[in-house]
Amino acid sequence: MIPNALLLGALAALSNAAITKGAFVPSTGKYSFSNAFPYLKQHALTVPRMSSDWSDFAYDDPDDLDPIDTRTYADENDSQEYKATIGSQLESPDIDWHGDPIFVPQGSVLPLTVENVQGVLAACREEIGTMFGYSAENRGVGITGGVDFIELDGPSVVVHLKGRFWHQRTTVLDRVGAYIMGRIPEVVDVYVADEWELTDEANDEAL
Repeated sequence: MIPNALLLGALAALSNAAITKGAFVPSTGKYSFSNAFPYLKQHALTVPRMSSDWSDFAYDDPDDLDPIDTRTYADENDSQEYKATIGSQLESPDIDWHGDPIFVPQGSVLPLTVENVQGVLAACREEIGTMFGYSAENRGVGITGGVDFIELDGPSVVVHLKGRFWHQRTTVLDRVGAYIMGRIPEVVDVYVADEWELTDEANDEAL
């Protein structure tokens, strides 16, 4: 932008120059500036038009943005009734197996079968339930995480972690693994198919 002082000075200079181009007309007692207009036109100021450079403009696709959780949660110091009231408005993590939980003490020796793994995992969801979002009280404070059985990989169990946890996801996996292996000793490992599921980023992006 041209400073006001500079612009005014330039206009004054052109005005003075225009006057010197005028001629005195005795019959009217005034100056005629008819010859001044070509001069002014020739020396007219050109004010540059200011514009924005949109070459770097990019459109943000809403599908590419991180999800934003706008839900209201209870505080951990709130009553269990209030937590349950808030949590009841949120969906519980889906469970894709609806058989009976297998409650057996640690040190039991169950054979390695898909049915036994599913049953022990169902019991695990309840016995260490404070880690998961299966109860309304936990969902009320923002714990929406769950665990699913994916498959058997030889003597290893593959699971899937989903939702949001308060504990580190690696801690959740360790607790689930210890629970299963403590009851089905043939299981040598419990792991997730995608290591990204164990990251803080995965937890932060979960709703």
